[in-house]
Amino acid sequence: MRPLLAAVAMLGAAGRAPAADPQELAARIDAHLDKHIASAKAVAAAPADDAEFLRRAYLDLTGRIPAPSEVHAFLTDPDPDKRAKLIDDLLDTPRHAAHFAALWRATLVPEVSAVPEARVFRAGFEAWLRQRFRANTRYDALVRELLTTPISADAEAPTPALRRPDDPNPLAFYAVKEAKAENLAAAASRVFLGVQIECAQCHDHPYAKWTREQFWNTAAFFAGVERHGDGLFAPISEGKKREISPGAGKAAVPALFLDESEPHWAAGGSPRAQFADWVAAPKNPFFARAAANRVWGQLFGRGLVDPVDDFRDDNPPSHPELLDELAKAFADSGFDLRFLVQAIGRTKAYQRTSARTDASQNDPKLFARAAVRGLTGEQLYDSLVRATGFREPRLGGPRDQFLTRFAPTGKPSEPETAIPQALMLMNGRFVADATTLDTSPTLLAAVETPGLTPAERVELLYVSALGRRPSDGERDRMVRYVGTERIAERLGDVFWVLLNSAEFRLNH
Repeated sequence: MRPLLAAVAMLGAAGRAPAADPQELAARIDAHLDKHIASAKAVAAAPADDAEFLRRAYLDLTGRIPAPSEVHAFLTDPDPDKRAKLIDDLLDTPRHAAHFAALWRATLVPEVSAVPEARVFRAGFEAWLRQRFRANTRYDALVRELLTTPISADAEAPTPALRRPDDPNPLAFYAVKEAKAENLAAAASRVFLGVQIECAQCHDHPYAKWTREQFWNTAAFFAGVERHGDGLFAPISEGKKREISPGAGKAAVPALFLDESEPHWAAGGSPRAQFADWVAAPKNPFFARAAANRVWGQLFGRGLVDPVDDFRDDNPPSHPELLDELAKAFADSGFDLRFLVQAIGRTKAYQRTSARTDASQNDPKLFARAAVRGLTGEQLYDSLVRATGFREPRLGGPRDQFLTRFAPTGKPSEPETAIPQALMLMNGRFVADATTLDTSPTLLAAVETPGLTPAERVELLYVSALGRRPSDGERDRMVRYVGTERIAERLGDVFWVLLNSAEFRLNH
């Protein structure tokens, strides 16, 4: 009986099997990638140095650059396992939950960035997501909760969608999509299944297998969700409809799953609950693959299927066996997002340098070197705050302006800086204040800390902005520029150059 008792004791409180080893999955990931690199006769890039890896891990997992104290601690740590430990430690921080909440909010309700009136929903939705990520809520449970969040069933006296928008809640998903069945079905299928069925709303999909009828079969699960009145704050109610009309004079279409299976209706059961149970089921052919691919895209800048939400026959994965391996491991882990990030962060592929060392590394599908990615508005603003020591006001401040101006518009791996963005960094009030002695704690420390040599003052700015020490050539050039006169002004110039550099503005 002892082996049986030991096995029972190893089960988690929720009845889960022991956690899998992320290092084992990392090794399998690298084996798949190395095979493709070898078959393409390409050369994998060298490992990133500690400073490059540290900055990348902080940006990817916490949404901002490391503090100078964190840079010094990591660069001087002799532990050979410090990179894996760093990944685990960052996943335990509140900053990780906040950053992933911002990433997934942008995925689930991109309207919040694009529609000014909808921005009021950002705080409550991100607060709800933060709570789930802090608790390491399993992905299938998070999706079920979002898709089945309670809505008033009384159409005569519906509950307001949001009485206090800043309270943690997921109702923004319904409110900003106008509570329309077709909008909700399109968003849920795109995010959770990786398929863009909205292209089949008016006619059969021109490139994929989805038909117009299948689109409306999916929309029928949300047919009972209705908004009463005009505006984003109009109350929302839910009935128990199980079919929907695609338009005036059109025959009603029943709710059916995309794999063409039929729901098992129970008396009084919610159509949304039926849909959620099918979506998040371990046997669903889309769910685990779409999620694993999306997390891969978050950490590498492109998915194994790219774009990450466009699974179709004529857009196959670059590494089909690897995607299958990731999806299976993710499902076997109980849909543990933390485990997936731990494994990917431990790979040789994630830890490679972004510097091109061979022309064969140009093909981004090989993942032979790390991609250079643009920062989100949140990452850029929070990194500027960290680098400059800026103290954010409790109310107002430049955050919203940054999030709006630097909202993502293209692929992360194809970063572009528009003229208004560049001007905001070069001439904007925030960066100007950050490089002025009276309003910049970092610059003040570089100028007035007693006992520092000119080289050490320059190094302080480099570590604060770029997370690394300057090279010998950079240090000598900057020290010559600073000279012995107008030192504060010249150090401010150095800081301005660093904050406006591509090295600061990009994740690499």
